[in-house]
Amino acid sequence: MFKANLFVVDDQPANLKLLEDMLQQEGYAVRSFPGGRLALAAAARRPPDLILLDINMPDMNGFEVCRMLKANKDLAAIPVIFLSAMSETEDKVKAFRCGGMDYITKPFQLEEVLARVDIQLQIQRARQIERDLLEKTLTGAMKTLAGLLQLTGPALSERSESIRQMLVHMAARMGLENSWQYELAGMFCLIGSMALPPEAFARAYRNQGAPAQEDQMFRAHPASGARLLSNIPRLEPVAEMIGKQMDWDGSQSASAVDVGARMLSVAVELDRQMFRGVPFKTALCCLRSGSRKYPTAILDALEDYSPRSILLEAKSLQVRELQPSMIVDEPIMTRDGKSVIVDKGTALTWMAIGLIRNFDVTRGVRQPIRVRGEAPEVALA
Repeated sequence: MFKANLFVVDDQPANLKLLEDMLQQEGYAVRSFPGGRLALAAAARRPPDLILLDINMPDMNGFEVCRMLKANKDLAAIPVIFLSAMSETEDKVKAFRCGGMDYITKPFQLEEVLARVDIQLQIQRARQIERDLLEKTLTGAMKTLAGLLQLTGPALSERSESIRQMLVHMAARMGLENSWQYELAGMFCLIGSMALPPEAFARAYRNQGAPAQEDQMFRAHPASGARLLSNIPRLEPVAEMIGKQMDWDGSQSASAVDVGARMLSVAVELDRQMFRGVPFKTALCCLRSGSRKYPTAILDALEDYSPRSILLEAKSLQVRELQPSMIVDEPIMTRDGKSVIVDKGTALTWMAIGLIRNFDVTRGVRQPIRVRGEAPEVALA
């Protein structure tokens, strides 16, 4: 098992041989390259953990190689240690400014090279651990919010999932970077509506005869949702997308936030029509021909989209048999029938199932519980 995968780039064969032998003896996997172009091509195929890079090379100097690495989003995080006989302060500053993490002056000492390589790898691993922890924290926070959204009301949760699917499809078709941001924007674009009673949300979302007061409360949801999500690190762009989803004025700004806001504007309008019973393709045609000119590129990205439909079968289950993603077919009530624990249409999560189990222990739950779950696949003969 190797300690790490290293690249050594130097136009002098003697230096390559010395470094390769020295590092391999210390347990590193080493690949040597006599020029920068070869190293860049190899890194694109299989990125190393660290690069030891000479500066004075004939085909492409080390500064150019480092700048090209840092310009590539897939390679930019690779730490680079420069190796050079150039010992002037100006050269060292230039090396750090183009993205180098350390600088070793030739002739080098074995112990110094090993120590500096080890330090940079430790720093890299610590950063990866921090990124993984942040990712897990963010994922956990999102799952918690999604669970709260589902508990708030089945209509709100169902509409949010429908919009999320459209945003995922659009981002893929449009080739957008950081697609996770658009997915989260779709998932939580209605989270500000949690403050509305479920029946008020349904009336306002259908846009059919909702009282003016309810419509006004609904129109305030983007700002409420943006305030909620803006407090979560790394979700600031997502919060901005959500906050601007009703504010699109026809501009064609290419910023990620504005593109995301326009995508939400289209997806929400399509979903509101589908909530009224309009088929997706009909709703898409209405947006193309309507008085409000939605962005053609976004509408085109949905041309081959089809809302996902899953075959569900009715089941009568005990509390202990409930599983996430099952849809509640009848309101789940306490045993005395005085309280609704989970409303009809709710997609069950572990949080909701935990709530039901707690009620079963303290007050009792009417059973069997009517739900719908995915039908088992039937093998074709």
